[in-house]
Amino acid sequence: MKTISIVKSCAILICTASAFIVQAQQALEPYKPNPAEMSIAYQRAGVLDSLVRRIEVNNNISPVWQADQKSFWYKKNLAEKKWKYMYVNATEGMRKNAFDHQRIAEALQKATGNNYDAEQLKLTKLFFNGAADEITVKTGDQWFRIDLRTYQCLKTADTLKDIYNSNKPLQAAHSRWESIPDAGKSPDGKKELYLKEGNVFVKKLAEREDEQLSFDGTTAKPYGAFSWSPDSKTLFGYRISPEKIKEVYYVLSSVPGTTRGQLKSNEYAQPGDAFTSYAPVAFDLATKKQTKVDAEEIDFFGAPELHWRQDNNQYCIYEKVDRGHQRFRVIEADLKSGKTRNIIDERAATFIYENRIYTHYLPATNEMIWSSEKDGYRHLYLVNTLTGKQYPITKGNWVVREIDSVDIAKREIWFRASGINAGEDPYFMHAYRIGFDGKKQIDMTPEKGNHILSFSSDREYYLDTYSQVNVAPVSVLKRTADTKIILELEHGTTSGFLAAGVKLPEVFVSKARDGKTDIWGIVCRPSKMDEHKAYPVIEYIYAGPQDSFVPKKFLPYSEMQSMAELGFIVVQIDGMGTANRSKAFHDVCWKNLADAGFADRILWMKAMAKQYQNADISRVGIYGTSAGGQNSTGALLFHPEFYKAAVSACGCHDNRIDKQWWNEQWMGYPVGPHYEEQSNITNAAKLQGNLLLIVGEADENVPPESTFRLADALIKANKDFDFLCVPGMGHSDGGVYGRRRKRDFFIRNLLYAEPPQRNTAIPARSTGR
Repeated sequence: MKTISIVKSCAILICTASAFIVQAQQALEPYKPNPAEMSIAYQRAGVLDSLVRRIEVNNNISPVWQADQKSFWYKKNLAEKKWKYMYVNATEGMRKNAFDHQRIAEALQKATGNNYDAEQLKLTKLFFNGAADEITVKTGDQWFRIDLRTYQCLKTADTLKDIYNSNKPLQAAHSRWESIPDAGKSPDGKKELYLKEGNVFVKKLAEREDEQLSFDGTTAKPYGAFSWSPDSKTLFGYRISPEKIKEVYYVLSSVPGTTRGQLKSNEYAQPGDAFTSYAPVAFDLATKKQTKVDAEEIDFFGAPELHWRQDNNQYCIYEKVDRGHQRFRVIEADLKSGKTRNIIDERAATFIYENRIYTHYLPATNEMIWSSEKDGYRHLYLVNTLTGKQYPITKGNWVVREIDSVDIAKREIWFRASGINAGEDPYFMHAYRIGFDGKKQIDMTPEKGNHILSFSSDREYYLDTYSQVNVAPVSVLKRTADTKIILELEHGTTSGFLAAGVKLPEVFVSKARDGKTDIWGIVCRPSKMDEHKAYPVIEYIYAGPQDSFVPKKFLPYSEMQSMAELGFIVVQIDGMGTANRSKAFHDVCWKNLADAGFADRILWMKAMAKQYQNADISRVGIYGTSAGGQNSTGALLFHPEFYKAAVSACGCHDNRIDKQWWNEQWMGYPVGPHYEEQSNITNAAKLQGNLLLIVGEADENVPPESTFRLADALIKANKDFDFLCVPGMGHSDGGVYGRRRKRDFFIRNLLYAEPPQRNTAIPARSTGR
């Protein structure tokens, strides 16, 4: 009984404290600047915008590894937009200035006759010799060899090539939209495939004979997308039923030198549009027999990449994603019989995120590595392609984010993941390696923070830069074998930003709509905030389900902070329905893009206002571009009780008008009534609050008509709104002009103030005749 009394007492105290906080917020006077204060705020924001560009920051070091694979150089950023070159020898654990920058500038000036600033040397290429006492550089379009002992500079020829790009992914992701080119010569070099009037022909090069393999192809329904088996005995391809992709149109109104608008069009598949389909077939070159493969036509994406059984070229493997993204298969085809079997057959009640499906084939051992969210988080599995048996490699309540590489010899996978380390932001990226058997998982980046890695070409060393949104980056050189730090390269500091008067962003966490899940975001406050005033809140939103968006690496200054300087508290949040958390967290978006995580966002801002008493959540604005443009308008349509003003740029206001591949992934296929029910255009009559629409007339990402149709619906509903169409602009937030108009809009509608008048200056009268 005593314990219950204590709990009740605590509950009463919490309720009392919450009520006190609300009362305290209500007691604060709303910040409503007068014209002079508004002008000062604009000036301060402009000064900070300029100052921060001159402060030293090294968020990401790009090493240029040399031929010895043990040394590299990098550019170190300095204050005032200057830089210098650093040289590192990993074997010796040595870091130094790459050369005497003043003497290099003098040597190049003498050789070229051009002026060179020692603190802003523009070397487009730079290579060291083995002893690091001579460099070969390219400046402009000229090459020079410079002896670092004497600084003698001699012209030379371009005889050096880039050695290694450490920022290039070792294994680039394969897009299923990529078309497979028709095979030419057979692997044995004896035959050559060609297509004629829709049919398949093979030329025997030695005999100079042509053999026709198909006879029912036509130009309207041709054969194509063929691949040779490695033993040159079989051709695998498709009977194709082409579908032309429809076009969307836009008009360029203001092309210089013209007096008429220019009509433009581009191919643009929208949800529900038909796609070219592919019926798989095989041809036996010895018998000329055509075999129809017993499998469904591929009516989504193009012809898939083939993977041949190394021990028996009678069999090949391909992948099939069903339209609607609820089924993914890895299919093996027997090209003699035409029979198929499913090695993997994954089905989902919601969606399978196609772009995050990872497959890596190991034909020598009849295995493959595959990623799936079937256990609730994205993890890796080792699959026996002969039996279809699956063995988990990674597991746990965390997410495999990227696969860096696969070491077949050591049977190891190198990958990036988030959410493993307790007590830190679950979005922080860390790097690991693990055996195919799921054992010996090694954390290569144990330090707290968000990590960016790059490796030497032989993978003996790696650079690790880690930071947090308000913690400056540290860059270290590590040895791969034992993950030990060899050398600290750079250790950033926030002092320059703080001295300039920058208010660093702050991390805030609160519970989601389920009362359990943490929702993460950041808060940007004015650097000159009056603690006795209450400031409107503006949310920067992008709720696209393809990723998460709140910044995690060092971000001392951004557009959000620049806007905050005008008298706002600006926030960014990742709500439910975005990626990089559990499958359940992500599934909220399924056929439900209008949700946009608003329930979590509103709870987050209410919780934030209890901690930050200067946050006035009776005056909340929101802005975003593209999917964020859809979301920000949706805030006023579906949550007008909370959001009062919105700026929406290039929004996909109806998911039927937007691109097919993105919208069917989240809204499903076929196109059902939920598309219309969630459309901003359909719901335009619900508008409350103040809305500014921005669109570029030349947007090829989201058709401009999406915004124009919304404007049309708002006009027909007799709604007031502001509209800015930027001539010649593509997919953008409006550029410099649009961003200024966005700020002015929020100043009028949330601060109830007037921005500086820009049309008062009278232009000088021309005296020309």
